[in-house]
Amino acid sequence: MSILDRLSRLLRANVNDLISKAEDPAKIIDQALRDMKGAYGEARAEVADAMAQAAKLERESNTNSKLAEEYQKKAEEALRGGSEDLAREALRRAQNHKDLAKGFDEQRAIQQSTIDQLKTQLRALEAKIDEMQSKQTLLAARQKTAQAGATLDRVSGFDKAGGAMDAFSDMEEKVSAMEDRNKAMGQLRDEKDFDAQLKDLGRDKDVDDALAALKAKVQGQNNG
Repeated sequence: MSILDRLSRLLRANVNDLISKAEDPAKIIDQALRDMKGAYGEARAEVADAMAQAAKLERESNTNSKLAEEYQKKAEEALRGGSEDLAREALRRAQNHKDLAKGFDEQRAIQQSTIDQLKTQLRALEAKIDEMQSKQTLLAARQKTAQAGATLDRVSGFDKAGGAMDAFSDMEEKVSAMEDRNKAMGQLRDEKDFDAQLKDLGRDKDVDDALAALKAKVQGQNNG
């Protein structure tokens, strides 16, 4: 399984856990970034181990190639010295070391291919981390904007039905109605007082007329 495959499984597990806990997006991205950076550290260690193993395989291949050359020379020397058996044994050992050198070299080639793949995945992971960090900055800005919008919505909601401004308007209308009623009652009282004054004025005239008539009567009696 590649580094990115393992990372993908890890991220899905951790992010799904955060989502199930209803965590906010910022926390989810923070956790994803921590996981990715942790995986990046592991990937670098894997690449370093693979490179060290490749270097070791190369050393083993070179060592066995040199030994094969040495035994080849010894076989020639033995044959020149008239010892065919020693020459045969030296050639056998030379062939063994050639086979080992070839095996180590083939394994080193396979290891190098793995290293190249790991490096490619490592670069891809670096790009993903950079992308996620950029998204984190953008998400933080978007989240602040959304929070500001939510605050604005709450404030503007005061002038909507059922809001605090509606209650205030209702109270203002009630106060205005009370003021209008008091004003009307005052006008009615003033009109009543005016009617009473007019009525009293008529009553006073009747009294004045009766008094004048009474005076005339009394004076007539006195003169008679």
